[in-house]
Amino acid sequence: MKKEMASIRNLLEHQLSGLMWQEVERKEPLRAMLIKRLEAMGLSPFLSDQLAGYIPEDTPAAEAWTAVTELLTDQVITSDGNILEHGGVIALLGPTGVGKTTTIAKLAARAAMDFGPEEIALVTTDTYRIGAHEQLSTYGRILGCPVKIAKDADELADILYQLRHRRLVFVDTAGMGQRDIRLTEQLDTLIQNSGSHIRSLLVLPATAQRKVLQETIDHFRRIPLSGCVLTKLDESLSLGELLSVTIENALPVTFLADGQRVPEDIRHASGQYLVAKASELLDSDNEQQHTFWSHDVPESNSADFYD
Repeated sequence: MKKEMASIRNLLEHQLSGLMWQEVERKEPLRAMLIKRLEAMGLSPFLSDQLAGYIPEDTPAAEAWTAVTELLTDQVITSDGNILEHGGVIALLGPTGVGKTTTIAKLAARAAMDFGPEEIALVTTDTYRIGAHEQLSTYGRILGCPVKIAKDADELADILYQLRHRRLVFVDTAGMGQRDIRLTEQLDTLIQNSGSHIRSLLVLPATAQRKVLQETIDHFRRIPLSGCVLTKLDESLSLGELLSVTIENALPVTFLADGQRVPEDIRHASGQYLVAKASELLDSDNEQQHTFWSHDVPESNSADFYD
């Protein structure tokens, strides 16, 4: 009976939502068009509906899209000023494989060019993976700055005290999934060293799903986050997911990484750049879909085409 009731409820909800959407398309066609386009960009239904609701229904379609993207740009929070110029201790957090070590190398290289390698130091807390510190050590040798390994909270505190005269200290944390139980231990280590004024930046990849990004933020926000770094922009097919989670969580964006080159492929965050890139990817996707469906495949080659 419970299963039957649940299935009937789901069916009614589906039918009602369909009727409501048809009513919106009939009464507010411009709003419906904007919502569809924003959702196709990757934005969440809630944010899409909220943004589209601000555009008057009598606005011309071309002007409406420009207006809604400007609204979206205004919602993106970026960090004020240059975080590297302020100095101090900067820790990068995030799941495995999101590009933390490469991002630290880019930031350290930029800082070394601006302030000199003698003002920079690198610290890693990743003692879980075999040879995890070797990549960072290689970057340290190239840059000419020391690389330290901290195994626990006390050791991290001692190392940060030893490096207190350095202008910038970058801390590379262990890459763990947000569901990894060791994540708690790692976050506790950073919390215990909050007296060292560690500014924590969460690294989020543009290739992740919206739910994964949200779960990552939920688990890593146990400690105060100063902002986030968005990586793998060059590998993503849409940026709406990133825009949604950063806007809905009021998480400032500090840097954008879009390649493997050190230190070229990193830039200061810009809401205008992110929204323009998201729109560009949407147009590119629409063009590819149109090309695919309009492609004329000879009957004799149809089997090979679908294979």
